[in-house]
Amino acid sequence: MEMFDLTLIWAGIIGFGIMMYVLMDGFDLGLGILYPFAPDEDARDVMMNSVAPVWDGNETWLVLGGAGLLGAFPLVYSVFLPALYIGVFLMLAGLIFRGIAFELRFKSKRNRRWWNRAFCWGSAIAAFAQGAVVGAYIQGFRVESYAFAGGAFDWLTPFTIVTGFGLMAGYALLGATWLIMKSEGYIQEWAYKITPLLLALVLGVFAVISLWTPFVNPLVWERWFGHLQIIWIFPALALLCAFTVYRSVKRRGEGVPFIATVGIYVFTYLGLIVSKWPIIVPPDFTLWDAASAPESQLFLLIGVLFVIPIILTYTAWTYWVFRGKVRVGEGYH
Repeated sequence: MEMFDLTLIWAGIIGFGIMMYVLMDGFDLGLGILYPFAPDEDARDVMMNSVAPVWDGNETWLVLGGAGLLGAFPLVYSVFLPALYIGVFLMLAGLIFRGIAFELRFKSKRNRRWWNRAFCWGSAIAAFAQGAVVGAYIQGFRVESYAFAGGAFDWLTPFTIVTGFGLMAGYALLGATWLIMKSEGYIQEWAYKITPLLLALVLGVFAVISLWTPFVNPLVWERWFGHLQIIWIFPALALLCAFTVYRSVKRRGEGVPFIATVGIYVFTYLGLIVSKWPIIVPPDFTLWDAASAPESQLFLLIGVLFVIPIILTYTAWTYWVFRGKVRVGEGYH
């Protein structure tokens, strides 16, 4: 195994897992954020039914990414968790409330409005916390002797608040384009109507964060305005995907808006990686500084190489089985 860099392999696995979680759990969190604005209760039924068969499987990637970080990059855990305890707690609490709402909303007639609120607020809080955590990673942490040396609320700054709301807007856009693909009639028309508004909001926040980020982190400034000019290809491709979303919505496309929105996320994510590479624990700890022993990485890798194909297989099968439209009062067809 000396010919392979296990640290790079694990970085690829965890990066892939995080991206899969953001994309696959993002649209159902987005539907929860949009829940209060739905036209009526039938529309809310369709929104929830469209993700009911897949939402819990989507979170498998969150578990894989978290467990992989603990085993392959223990320094990440020793710094990130103390720095982000409150943010991670809020995220998990939001996911728990959303999960309970999935199970109990259809069974409770008298208290359905409360489960609607649990689904909405749980989704919104989880999305905001995830965005704030990303913002905290971008701005960096105070680290001394391989340990977090800051305060409990260092993660919550004006910049991370903007990134938190930015991810909420992005998830809402992902949810709206998912609903275009999965619904029909007046519900689909509502999704078509709100998608350009959400796209404009996402682009506005995207511009603010892009202008702000180089001033928050000197490394990003160096990468963006230094010798690595190729990095600008990623925001350019993200903007191209945004234009594709707008054009396909105007042409009443169904699958293309969702795929193009996924493209916005992928290219933004790749731009973030290149901006920080190879730093994994800001301000200056690289992947190799944070990595566990090669023997530990190899032992875990053997198991993960069996698990990932299984996850991909049952995920693909689930989405294939539930590939149709969701109709009011009838579910999937």
